[in-house]
Amino acid sequence: MTFAIPELALILGILGTLLLGAISPGPSFVLVTRIAISGGRRDGLAAALGMGAGAALFGALALLGLHILISQAPWLYTALKIGGGLYLLYLAYRIWRGAKEPIGSAETESGRAASSPWRAFGFAFLIQVSNPKLAVVYGSVFAAFLPPAIPFWMLIVLPTAFFIMETLWYAIVALAFSSHRPRALYLRSKTWIDRAAGAVLGALGGKLIAEGVAR
Repeated sequence: MTFAIPELALILGILGTLLLGAISPGPSFVLVTRIAISGGRRDGLAAALGMGAGAALFGALALLGLHILISQAPWLYTALKIGGGLYLLYLAYRIWRGAKEPIGSAETESGRAASSPWRAFGFAFLIQVSNPKLAVVYGSVFAAFLPPAIPFWMLIVLPTAFFIMETLWYAIVALAFSSHRPRALYLRSKTWIDRAAGAVLGALGGKLIAEGVAR
């Protein structure tokens, strides 16, 4: 498969625009940093893979027209927003409730996330796909950059590129926050850090629900 220069520039433009959105702090950033400092490097990297998988899924769905479906069926977007907000509130509650528990406790969300890379992957994936704004953002970027007739190879290349981009970014985040100093800080201040993370996720979940109800 060969790429013409304009096509390569188009792909780089899409990736650059979406990368700016990925690196802005949000629920994904909060969860990956928390998993990395509580569960260590292995779980943090598993969470990064979950973020990449979620981005690839939304990218593929947006390419296949999910953003058009959402624009034609406002109730679907509302339902997705409220559902995503409820999941964030649930996760915030679990984190807040387990804030005082030891890090290895199987009853805490942090203990669960740290106990298995698969759990870390699953939490990260669900956080990524719980935000329907991703489909709208991807769809808007595609509308701005892509031609009306999308070549078939882009349906394969772009979701793969989204997976690589998001995974690499969150892997950098995970590696940074799983180092000794951030982890030691977390262990000393677990209760307050967990409550802060829970409050942020809860606020973001409430915001999603409020936006969904207001539509």
